[in-house]
Amino acid sequence: MKKILAIILMSAMIISVSGCSAAQNTSQDTAQNTAEDAVKDSSNRESIYQVALLQSLTQGYYDGIIKVSELKEHGDIGIGTFEGVNGEMIVLDGKVYQALGDGSVQEADNDETVPFSNVTFFDKDITSDISDIKNIDALKENLDKTVNENGRNMFYFVKLNGTFSKMNVRSELKQKKPYKSLDKALATDQREFNYKDIKGTVVALYCPDYMDGLNTPGWHFHFISDDRKKGGHILELAFDNAEAEMDKTSEFEMKLSDNKTFQKLELAKDVSQAIKKVETNDD
Repeated sequence: MKKILAIILMSAMIISVSGCSAAQNTSQDTAQNTAEDAVKDSSNRESIYQVALLQSLTQGYYDGIIKVSELKEHGDIGIGTFEGVNGEMIVLDGKVYQALGDGSVQEADNDETVPFSNVTFFDKDITSDISDIKNIDALKENLDKTVNENGRNMFYFVKLNGTFSKMNVRSELKQKKPYKSLDKALATDQREFNYKDIKGTVVALYCPDYMDGLNTPGWHFHFISDDRKKGGHILELAFDNAEAEMDKTSEFEMKLSDNKTFQKLELAKDVSQAIKKVETNDD
C-alpha cells in the first residue's frame, strides 16, 4: 500500500512539474510572439507597400496579383486600381473604394484582385493649412515645399480634407483581354467627371526621384467625396482652404508576380512619356 501511495505521489509531482514547465514555455512563446508581432506592426506602419510597378500597369499588365483582403493587411490609406483597370482605387480609413467608369463609387469586395497599388498605415507626422490653390500645379508646388523641408528622399502620404470649388477626376471602363497598353486603353475608355463645391478628401502619394523605374516620381492624386459617392484619379482641382495631414515614411516593400506574362515584360523599357500621358492627360 505504501509503495502504491508513493508511486501516486511521484506521478502527481511529475505531472505538476511538467504542467508548470509547459505553462512557462507557453507563456514565453506567447510573450515572444507578441513582441515579434509588435515589431512587425511597428515596421509595417513605416513602410510603403507596393503591388507590382506602375511600369507594368502602363505596359498593360492588368491581372490581379493579390486580393483586396490581403491589401488591407498592409495599409489603411492608399491608391491603385483593380483587375482589368476596373476603376480607380482610393483607400481611406481602412476601407477600399472603387471609383468606376460610370462615375459611381462602391466599396470594393474583399475578393476583388489588385494589379497595382500603394498603401501604408497612416500616422500623422506633419500638418499644414493650404489656401488659395487655383490648380493642381499650385498644389504640387505647395506640397513640395513641405517635402523639401522634411526630407525629399522619403515617401509621403497625404490626406487633404476640404471643400473643392473645382474637382476634375477620371476613371476608366474595365478592359478585356488581350489587354492594350494603358495609354491606349485610356484613349478610348477613359471617362471624366467634373464637380463643383464638393466636400471630400484628396489622397496623395509622393515618391522620391530615385523611384523612377518603379513608380512615378513626385505626386499622384486620387479623390473621394465625403458621401463616398464620387471619386477617381485627379486631373485638375481648385480650392480656397484645406487641411493637409502628412505621413512621412522611410521604408518600401514591393510585391511582384511570378506569372509568366509578367515575367516576360521588359520592365526596364522607357515608358515615361506613356506614364506622363496617363497621369496628366497631356501628350
